[in-house]
Amino acid sequence: MKIIMLARNPELYTHQRLVDAARERGHEINVYDTLRCYMNITSHRPELRYGGEKITGYDAVIPRIGASITFYGTAVLRQLEMMGVYPLNESVAIGRSRDKLRSMQLLARDGIGLPVTAFAHDTKMTDEVIDIAGGTPVVIKLLEGTQGIGVVLAETPRSAKSVIEAFRGAKVNILVQEFIKEAGSTDIRALVVGGKVVAAMQRSGAGDDFRSNLHRGGSAEKIKITAEERSTALRAAKSMGLNVCGVDMLRSNHGPVVMEVNSSPGLEGVETATNVDVAGKIIEFLEKNAKPGKTKTKGKG
Repeated sequence: MKIIMLARNPELYTHQRLVDAARERGHEINVYDTLRCYMNITSHRPELRYGGEKITGYDAVIPRIGASITFYGTAVLRQLEMMGVYPLNESVAIGRSRDKLRSMQLLARDGIGLPVTAFAHDTKMTDEVIDIAGGTPVVIKLLEGTQGIGVVLAETPRSAKSVIEAFRGAKVNILVQEFIKEAGSTDIRALVVGGKVVAAMQRSGAGDDFRSNLHRGGSAEKIKITAEERSTALRAAKSMGLNVCGVDMLRSNHGPVVMEVNSSPGLEGVETATNVDVAGKIIEFLEKNAKPGKTKTKGKG
């Protein structure tokens, strides 16, 4: 099988692991800088080019598209989909998961557990928005934030109001969510590959930081998740339409609640904590499923 990976930095742990896993299983894999790809958008003959050469002959694509280049990255992926290349995750599914508001609405539609979440445009509604989220403390999140950046815990009504008004004054869209105190600065990441949870870890925040992101100094350990948590992770992945993703959940008093579904999950933390060869399982999924033109959306939407 011939695989193309779209990634800005081929040296990252996750990207190296995927390349090694593919080559160990006898596949050819090449990494292309997403932003240096360009397209010839022509009826019946879509082309993708890189450095003056046409990109052709690939069976599957592994999109490792950073949040900051979602628009261009999904456009490149869409072009490959229209060329009949099988995507590990489809462009439409990645777009869904990257839009925090849209993803929460889709998860809510499908009855998946979520923290109570409020969203409004007008700062005159600030008191009501805080009230919907169950009162302070509340978590205030930028819609465009990643890896814990742009996430604020407001512990009093006054501080919550100040943060909300400051963000909105800067024309930034935010979500206001209930604070799941009982989670105790820990969350669960379940790695889903092809409709199965293949690994799970519990992440804990550094010191008194309520955010548990490993990029922010948090730690991780292997965990055995409950049947309800496993079901929640699988349903969340299905709701987004993602074949591979990291589902971040909190343990609340009313069961697991989903915080985010990550369409390009890092593998270093989960492989180190669990000793599971997640990269190998991803390549194995492609071996079983990559067929020309099998993209459900055919690059539409």
